[in-house]
Amino acid sequence: MCQVTRAYDSSRRREQALETRERIAAAARALFLAHGWAGTRVRDVAREAQVSEPTVYAAYGNKTGLALALVDSLDGPADPSRARAELEAAGDDPVNQLRAMVAFDRRLFEGGADVIVLLREAGRSEPDLAAAYEEGRARGDRMRRATFSRWPADCFRNGVDPDSAADIFAALSNADVYRVLTSERGWPADCVETWWLDALARLVLAESARS
Repeated sequence: MCQVTRAYDSSRRREQALETRERIAAAARALFLAHGWAGTRVRDVAREAQVSEPTVYAAYGNKTGLALALVDSLDGPADPSRARAELEAAGDDPVNQLRAMVAFDRRLFEGGADVIVLLREAGRSEPDLAAAYEEGRARGDRMRRATFSRWPADCFRNGVDPDSAADIFAALSNADVYRVLTSERGWPADCVETWWLDALARLVLAESARS
């Protein structure tokens, strides 16, 4: 009986610790977005989350740790494993491969464009965050270049190669463009995704590869 009680208590403590971490992360995100990186202090996060400052430090280490945790949380809604499965399902069809990559970016930015922009801002003064931002961008670039490198040369529009295709993709499909179109211009996310696919297909692919 005592062992069962201890197991239950241990499980409940883990649940409470996870709930506390999630509450702290939600408070940090809200404050970072409202006041920016420089304008947010750990004590503010603790107050917003209704916990003590030592609890925040124990959970995330410091303000940089909080920001990195927010970045890690983006994998949930973006679902990289789904993106890999969709790329594989696209087979050798360049349009469907573009569709899979655009769909991933839409999910990523829909759930975390604000966090990505925050990370870039904070990276100007925090090397660890700058490194996390650059690695995120580089990881996306590597995946796209690897995909484009498998395309036959005649798939590309005249003057485009795998490197320039990756550049075009990065210039169109990014957090800033997503935020401008959705927040400032009022586009639904579905329209952004459709426009990205149409524009990228026209800018990257030969006409024969689009049909």
